Amino acid sequence: MSTQYETEITLGQAMFGHAQLGDKRRSDRAARTFDQVRRHPGGTLPEKLNSPADLKALYRLCNCEDVTHAALLAAMREYVFERIAKVKGPVLLLHDATELDYTTLTSIRDDLGQIGKGTRSGYICQNVLAVAADSGEVLGLADQILHRRAKVPKKETLAQHRARETRESLLWLKGTTHLPADAQLIDVADQGASTFEFLEHEYKSGRRFVIRNGQKRKVYAGHEPVGPKYNMKEHVGGSPELGRFTMDVQAQRGRKARKGAEFIVRAIPVLVCPPHAKYGNHGDDPLPLWVVQVTEVNPPSGEDAIEWTLMTNEPVRSFKAAWRVIGWYERRWIVEEYHKAMKTGCRIEDMQFMAAERLQAAIALISAVATTLLNLRDASRRADARTRRATTLLAHEYVEVLSSWRYHKVCLAMTIHDFYMALARLGGHQNRKHDHAPGWLVLWRGWTRLQSMLDGYLVAKRKKCG
Repeated sequence: MSTQYETEITLGQAMFGHAQLGDKRRSDRAARTFDQVRRHPGGTLPEKLNSPADLKALYRLCNCEDVTHAALLAAMREYVFERIAKVKGPVLLLHDATELDYTTLTSIRDDLGQIGKGTRSGYICQNVLAVAADSGEVLGLADQILHRRAKVPKKETLAQHRARETRESLLWLKGTTHLPADAQLIDVADQGASTFEFLEHEYKSGRRFVIRNGQKRKVYAGHEPVGPKYNMKEHVGGSPELGRFTMDVQAQRGRKARKGAEFIVRAIPVLVCPPHAKYGNHGDDPLPLWVVQVTEVNPPSGEDAIEWTLMTNEPVRSFKAAWRVIGWYERRWIVEEYHKAMKTGCRIEDMQFMAAERLQAAIALISAVATTLLNLRDASRRADARTRRATTLLAHEYVEVLSSWRYHKVCLAMTIHDFYMALARLGGHQNRKHDHAPGWLVLWRGWTRLQSMLDGYLVAKRKKCG
């Protein structure tokens, strides 16, 4: 919901007005549809676009041969890099994948791949989300890959595995195809990306990176291949502490919530050795990296200690430098919330199309809309949040329902700040002065409840009109 363009042109025009779709009228329609849907992101496509003419226009747009997933992503990417150019500090590129389930679309099943345990059909959706490192503001979707999982031969050899272009480990590399060699950009990824192939690729990329380790590795101490080889996790775990910090840990599956948990921070330079068995295409030279390890002190009885082992090409010689790298990795959760925004907030898996190409184009458009849900939080922190009306970002129905719940009357003058705090209250936040600012999980609970309330409101409104 960035508003930097809206004094002159709409956000949709800034994002899609220049899209190369074969006809300027198609670019204008893509921009207009985006602006309409971002104001009413929840529900099915007919609910997002309740005008039959607008809904038909979207279907007609997606049916054009030149309106492709790649063309719409290219327009989004141009917009995102314009925003990145205006950021003074580092920019994180958060890489992660989620599954999009379209099993019910039987007419395009042959154009989909296996997901889940192989019994359902859809795409592995690899996203690259650009986020300002210092503020956490979502700048937009820098790339997206819709991958069809291939059926792998049971007796596939290691050489065949390396040569197969459909292997999912290549998605991490493909997600960087359009990224420039710029040290302002920092690729951030979880354990799935910690292949030696991707580490080597990132080391040579000209960008910085932080990748959580998920494999057993052998390393030399320091950046020279001298002395014995060590197990990386054990080696960094035996190094001196750089410092400690405390934080509250939220309850998750298999882990209790706890306040004031204490963590030790360690960091050392290492030379990461390539594996003996090559599952990817990479060289034989070891990589000079830095390892930052965060380990919980005295976890509750019966629970494993929380631990992160992060690999980076950012020099880490002090607690301050380690803390910066840790902060970059902590921002990674934003891409997971983005996936919730896509699937629950925008119901991207509920779309009904008879052709895969049409579905893919619609996925691109709705994926752009999903970033606006995350940006509600960013808009609430802007200087004009207490004066700008919420109806400039969302449809009147959202404001009507939430203000009626919060104030027991409709208040279309509700500001963005008022809407944000009321949404948090709906999600369980108490809105007291001494409370911390609402977190995304609380906002998400509020958004989910608001969407249910809105569905009931619209049903009642239709009955009344009938």
